[in-house]
This record gives sequence, structure tokens and C-alpha cells, in this order.
Amino acid sequence: MTGMKDSGVVADPASARRSRPHRFRMLAVTGFLATLAATSATTLAAALAQAVGIDFEVPEGGETIPLAGFAVVSGSFSVVGVVIAVALLRWSTRPAERFVWTTVSLTAVSLVPPVLSGGDGATVGALIGLHLVAAGVMIPGVGWSLRKRTGW
Repeated sequence: MTGMKDSGVVADPASARRSRPHRFRMLAVTGFLATLAATSATTLAAALAQAVGIDFEVPEGGETIPLAGFAVVSGSFSVVGVVIAVALLRWSTRPAERFVWTTVSLTAVSLVPPVLSGGDGATVGALIGLHLVAAGVMIPGVGWSLRKRTGW
């Protein structure tokens, strides 16, 4: 016996390399599921809004936004959110906190175009609501996943 009390555990560098891809993979899976949920919720909410008489007519050109358009846009921006989450997990010391602040700010900015669109009040209100539905699914889901992986 040497008399030294070394109660610490030395981390295995190889296991650290294996755990990093696992963290990213699990975040990607959670992000994919959250994207599916946000896209489905947004499309369903848009269908319900159309059922009660909201036409989603864009004043310029007089075209109506189709249901598939809601799915494509919410899915695309949800994927952008997942990419932001992955980048923050890689490069930030507090990825969950930064993700929530970033995505809440981006959600607030996304509410401006519906207001400026010139649509009627019901259309503008429904579009704002749809933005909030997508954010309400994505931000907590991905933010929770980041907190779980980083302990924030």
C-alpha cells in the first residue's frame, strides 16, 4: 500500500468518444419525434380552423394556403430548430438554456409576418396561433431533451 487515497475514477477517453455521438443521436431522435408532433399538431389545428370558416387567404394574389403548406413550413422550421439544438449541444456550455432563449426569440420574430400579411383578423389570429402551437410542441420537447443530456 502506498498510503495515497485516490477515490476518483479516471474517465476512459474511448468511452467519452462513444457517449458524445450517443448524445447527438438521442437528441436527433427526440427532435425528429418533436418535429412529427409539431407538424401534425399544426396541420390538425389548421384543418380545424378551416372547418370553422377561416380561409387562410393571402391578400397578395388571393391564394389560399393549403394544408400541405402548413405541414411543410412547420416541418422545415422544426428541423431548423433541431439543427440549432444540435449546434448548441456541441458548442455551448448551457445548451438547454440557450436553446429556449433562442427559440422563444425566434418564435416572437415569426409572429411579425402574419401581422404584416394584410389578411383579415381571423386569418392573422389563426396564423399566430399556429406559430404558437408549433413552438409549444418543439421548444419544451427539445429543451427537455437538452436538459436531460446536460443536467441543466
